[in-house]
Amino acid sequence: MADRKIVPLEFEQPLALLAQQIDALEKQVKESASSELEKDLGRLNAQYDQLRRSLYSNLRGIDHLALARHAQRPYTRDYFSRWDPDWIELHGDRKCADDAAMVAGLLHLGDRKVVAVGTQKGRTIREKQNCNFGMPQPEGYRKALRMFHHAEKFRLPLITLIDTPGAYPGLQAEEHNQAEAIAVNLMELSGLTVPVVAIVTGEGGSGGALAIGVANRILMLEHAVYSVISPEGCASILWRAADKVAEACQAMKMTAREIHALGVCDEVIPEPLGGAHHDYDKAAANLKDGIVRHLRELSTLSGPDLRKDRQRKFRKFGAFIE
Repeated sequence: MADRKIVPLEFEQPLALLAQQIDALEKQVKESASSELEKDLGRLNAQYDQLRRSLYSNLRGIDHLALARHAQRPYTRDYFSRWDPDWIELHGDRKCADDAAMVAGLLHLGDRKVVAVGTQKGRTIREKQNCNFGMPQPEGYRKALRMFHHAEKFRLPLITLIDTPGAYPGLQAEEHNQAEAIAVNLMELSGLTVPVVAIVTGEGGSGGALAIGVANRILMLEHAVYSVISPEGCASILWRAADKVAEACQAMKMTAREIHALGVCDEVIPEPLGGAHHDYDKAAANLKDGIVRHLRELSTLSGPDLRKDRQRKFRKFGAFIE
């Protein structure tokens, strides 16, 4: 079973132990060809499938967070290459540098040409360091800004993929004016007259996520999370305790279903059972279908109406009592 090659998370340990028993029994069946062992194997496989379905239908907020951060989860480049193997990557912000934490390019999404931007975390140690663990520098947000202008100039839909713990908060980023880079992106995105669809594929962390997330439609993968601060940061502020992360996840209402119920997210895109990292192709196909469907709906609006639709969407967020 391909799923057993996935590194299990803490809450998945019962599944991992059962999988080990099945693997051991499979070896015995091959060696002995016993019909009784084959029946036992069938029962264990049925038990595995039942436990798996039950486990992923009763996840806590902290479990969704763990899945969103899973090291084997697909990232922006994985989605781009599956949507269009011949996609064209564009580099640099034309001012200072090329931030590897922000990927940008041109690709075909079905029969549509789109401009696409997304954060990238990296897998190997070298890639993670090069991508700054998915935390863009100001140069990354300015690269994204360049893509916003490109989409506007050539009247192409804009797709953004969000999977970042947040913008890099280091000294160099502040020296290069991180806050200004994010603020400019918020302003420019809100004024575009082309369709914009943003998708939270993993972590949607704070202003670093919002800087490429001002969109006509906001989608979230089933196990993605979206929050104004990390649960660890929330726990340290509210409880002053590192062991209150689970409580923070619950209080912050950060899972895809909760964000959808709040009206911030327009649609929750289903993932393969166990998470997107269990089947990259299916996850990419589900996401593509959702994006294409929303682009089709947005294509009926004029440029000024698209801008008004986006601004109206964000002005409705929140609740108050007079």
